[in-house]
Amino acid sequence: MASPSITPLLPPMCSKPSLASKVGILPLSTPSTSSHVQGWNPSSLHSIHFHSLPIPPFPNPAPDHNSTIKFPSHLLPAYEAFVNIRGPLSSLLQTLSSTSTRLVIVHDPLSSFAGKEAESFPNAESYTYQCIASLYRLTFPQVSESTANLLRAHDLVLPTQDGCITEEVLDFVNRQLPFKNKTESGIIINSCKNLEGEFLELRRQELDYIGKKIFAIGPINPVMIQGGGHRHECLDWLDKQPDGSVLYLSFGSTMTLSEDQVEQLAIGIFQSRQRFIWVLRSADRGNIFAEEAKEAGYKLPAGFDKEVEGRGIVIRDWALQLDILAHKSTGLFMSHCGWNSCLESLSMGVPIAAWPMHSDQPVNSLLVTKYLKVGVMVREWDRREEIVAAKDIEEAINKVLVYEEGKEIKQRAKDLGEAVRGEVMDGGSSRAELDLFIDHITR
Repeated sequence: MASPSITPLLPPMCSKPSLASKVGILPLSTPSTSSHVQGWNPSSLHSIHFHSLPIPPFPNPAPDHNSTIKFPSHLLPAYEAFVNIRGPLSSLLQTLSSTSTRLVIVHDPLSSFAGKEAESFPNAESYTYQCIASLYRLTFPQVSESTANLLRAHDLVLPTQDGCITEEVLDFVNRQLPFKNKTESGIIINSCKNLEGEFLELRRQELDYIGKKIFAIGPINPVMIQGGGHRHECLDWLDKQPDGSVLYLSFGSTMTLSEDQVEQLAIGIFQSRQRFIWVLRSADRGNIFAEEAKEAGYKLPAGFDKEVEGRGIVIRDWALQLDILAHKSTGLFMSHCGWNSCLESLSMGVPIAAWPMHSDQPVNSLLVTKYLKVGVMVREWDRREEIVAAKDIEEAINKVLVYEEGKEIKQRAKDLGEAVRGEVMDGGSSRAELDLFIDHITR
């Protein structure tokens, strides 16, 4: 008998598959997913076949470093082009359906057309993979009374959604709603009880979720890093630093800062006198392989490299974030608070200096700093259009790495990391729900 075929659909710029699978679908313009899977044993990829689907050419604009709204709107042409894979996807699913006992399609909300296509095959079922925090999902597009009551109980005040996303991108999102599959079999959530137990329970009570199976199996990222393979030189430098002493800074692959903000950040790092690893690179374009995607990058203040020599490293290319966060010398992560980055940091027990830029990040930063109390704010969301001064950056760094209050924050982060890692081990809630999912789709 043919075996079940699990098909995760990955939109442009997605760096790793959401589940162990038989078939991973990629647009032709994206890099190989297998080359970006980090932290897992390479042998685990042997059972995965990646199938590229063609998308038409699309404009490849540069990011606007000075935009007041930091959402990477320059990627919108790539998003628009991505929805054109629906035809080739249907053909592939037809082939897979004919050779499989059951065809299981896992897709993110903006790829809901994949779930719609699944309705055409009697042996197919689809699952939405939600790679956002449950707290954010409960607050977007509006807050229910039960959610508002829980927030009040914890004295949490939600940041405004103003400035989180551009009107053009919001229009694109709304145009995907008709594809939402009302007959989807369930939802896979990248979160866990020790991070968001109360919010997960509220989600199970939502009308959209009643009657559907929900599997909270996060964090998806590895929580134990496999050794071997190429080792970035920054890890050799980390080996020589005291435990918990290094600041790691990275704002993701699609985030951009103004030159003025980079200058203030450099000054703040220098004045803090702390050890650091700073990933400083331009935001990726929609097609990273195009010639125009190769940009010179940011300029640092004159003499910066010499002044911090031996105390810090500036990385101008892609970095092994999980390896850095898992290292015992890393003591603080200054982050835009994308949910994946939050999960990676918290699962490794590293506190976060939160600097939200767009989308769900203001809510994520609230969860990290006010609810879990494992981080500090670099800049409050209501000051999002201001340049963050060097002294404020220095203060945020020292709150965790120098001041007395930082000891409590670091201990809470360490304890939370142990609890989160336990979730995916035998006996943990995430492991149990993953087992339930596998049992369900192989029934």
